[in-house]
Amino acid sequence: MDHSDKICAGDRERLIGRFAPAAAHAPVLPGDHALNPGTRPKEPLTPAAVMIPIIARPQGLTLLFTRRTEHLAVHAGQISFPGGHVEPADNNPEETALRECEEEIGLDRKHVTVLGNPGGYVTRTGFHVTPVAGLIEPPFELNIDPHEVAEAFEAPLDFFLDPANHRQCNREFEGTMRKFYAIPYGDRYIWGATAGILINFYNFMVR
Repeated sequence: MDHSDKICAGDRERLIGRFAPAAAHAPVLPGDHALNPGTRPKEPLTPAAVMIPIIARPQGLTLLFTRRTEHLAVHAGQISFPGGHVEPADNNPEETALRECEEEIGLDRKHVTVLGNPGGYVTRTGFHVTPVAGLIEPPFELNIDPHEVAEAFEAPLDFFLDPANHRQCNREFEGTMRKFYAIPYGDRYIWGATAGILINFYNFMVR
């Protein structure tokens, strides 16, 4: 895609239109194992959901990320979206994502317009994650849970919708060289499932 064809991330209406009921979904990356054949985790997978929080700032759309605290048992210290396990009381993944946003960063669901699901993702650690894109209209306040979240920050959506910023990397894990997705942003390193979900989102937007 050349520069003239890049997505205008400030186009709020185009974003909403992509999630219209009649819109067809693009093929998605099935998960971490897509780059490492034979490594799909065993069933049953643990259902989970994350919110892709898209903030409608006057200067353009941004994404809201969290950095997980270092003491957590899973994905400690990684940059991620608010989310977690599906609880029995959750009626659907949207409920899970909204609840987790309230619990992790104190974002009241009244500020969130749920747009839809741009494509699920299976993690190496055995989760089937349903991403839920939500449009957030300022003003709003965050109340971060310091047990789970070290910080929250925003970054321009158009940076992550530019394929020139998408990477495939290699790292040795338990004696085996593994491939993974990454999208470095300044001094932030977004990789693994979060990067894969973002690449799915890019594919969804350009279909």
